[in-house]
Amino acid sequence: MRSVHSKYADFEHLREQAVALRRAGLSRRQIRDRMHVDNNDLLNRLLEGEPPPEWTKRPRAKDDLRERARELRLKGLTYDQIQVELGCSKSSISLWVRDLPKPPRRTPEQASAIAKRGWEMTMRRREGERQHTREAAGAEIGDMTDRELFLLGVGLYWSEGTKAKPHRPQERISFINSDPDMIDVFLAWLDLLGVSRDRLRFHVHVHESANVSAAEDFWAARVGVGKEELNKTTLKRHNPRTNRKNVGDDYHGCLNVRVLQSAELYRRVEGWWYGIVGATAARSDPSNRT
Repeated sequence: MRSVHSKYADFEHLREQAVALRRAGLSRRQIRDRMHVDNNDLLNRLLEGEPPPEWTKRPRAKDDLRERARELRLKGLTYDQIQVELGCSKSSISLWVRDLPKPPRRTPEQASAIAKRGWEMTMRRREGERQHTREAAGAEIGDMTDRELFLLGVGLYWSEGTKAKPHRPQERISFINSDPDMIDVFLAWLDLLGVSRDRLRFHVHVHESANVSAAEDFWAARVGVGKEELNKTTLKRHNPRTNRKNVGDDYHGCLNVRVLQSAELYRRVEGWWYGIVGATAARSDPSNRT
């Protein structure tokens, strides 16, 4: 039976070889294969205290975040605060700083401020995503043909414009909207149909509590007429019991665009619309599919 001294001598011999190979720049795998040491515990003992060579150290993307997280924790920041600052998960932060002392408990006011800041960051991120989606979708439209504008205008009018009712069988083109872009599209559609601008009448509809004069200036400039060319403004009476949201400098009320002598045009628009309905139904009919 071999003596303890002999076993110790063998270990020391192996350790000298392992340390020499380590200092020569070999990795653990290379040393294991060179020395035929398949036991990881033994390899750990042979290499104990010997740092790995530089080339085996792989930089980690989160090393900087880890150090920054520890700095913030030492300043007394909570996990929530560190997460807001760095944008990483609280589970990662916990692993990085759990050996450091805990900060004092925060007050309800501090907790509320942290939550608000985190929500603001989330909203900024969402707004960036929203803008990106809108810009990408807008680029998909490209140029618009006359036929596309024609069909768009028919649908726009039949959804938003004034229509004849059994109790009010008036056949005339009258369109009212608060969205300036909708008004622009509607006027472009009328131009396409050959409706001259001298047949148009413009009426502003606005709450009496708003800046009426500013609203009139806004719409006159938008449609390219003088303020004096607008018809009499319709004021909506203010109800103090309602909580209006459409207030502030961006509120301009609505603009009503009415076309004179438009009964014939109205009937054509109605026909166009039901033509679209019929064509859509035909597309959906399985018997028409090849």
